[in-house]
Amino acid sequence: SNTPSSHHPSSSNSGTQLTWNRFLELRRTRRRISVVASSASAIATTYVGLTVFVRGSYDGIMAASVGLDPIVVTGLSAFAMMGVGWLIGPVFGGWVFNVMNSGVRGDIERKEKAFYDRIKAHRVDPTSSSIANPVPDYYGEKIGSVADYRKWLKDQRAFNLKRGAYAGRKS
Repeated sequence: SNTPSSHHPSSSNSGTQLTWNRFLELRRTRRRISVVASSASAIATTYVGLTVFVRGSYDGIMAASVGLDPIVVTGLSAFAMMGVGWLIGPVFGGWVFNVMNSGVRGDIERKEKAFYDRIKAHRVDPTSSSIANPVPDYYGEKIGSVADYRKWLKDQRAFNLKRGAYAGRKS
């Protein structure tokens, strides 16, 4: 078979094995949930942080200590709070995804490891990239189906052929 195979034949206790297309679909869903969670977390963190910041008169205190206008300090603080909220979001998004898919969590972890092992084995060496020959999707982030994986493999081969270093690795 041309599709990646699991190293654990009994990878599921429920009797139904997680297919590669289903795994890649769940991976895309997890990414979307994380982006939504990051957005919500950034907004909530900024709102709560600015409320505390302004009500506690921290804007005036920090403005005096830094030597900037209170509005500038408040604006910079808002961006910092938004950034922290954005970075916290994937923690909540991952938790939501794991709760929603708790039945296949073990299968997902096994497929994730096998998937990244395959990506590492077949991706190109980025040191030979150039403007005319950029590295194609180094981490495999755009792979959303088995067909996308095959296209990714072809892109990796094309990159190697362009730089003249195709070794013809067999999978």
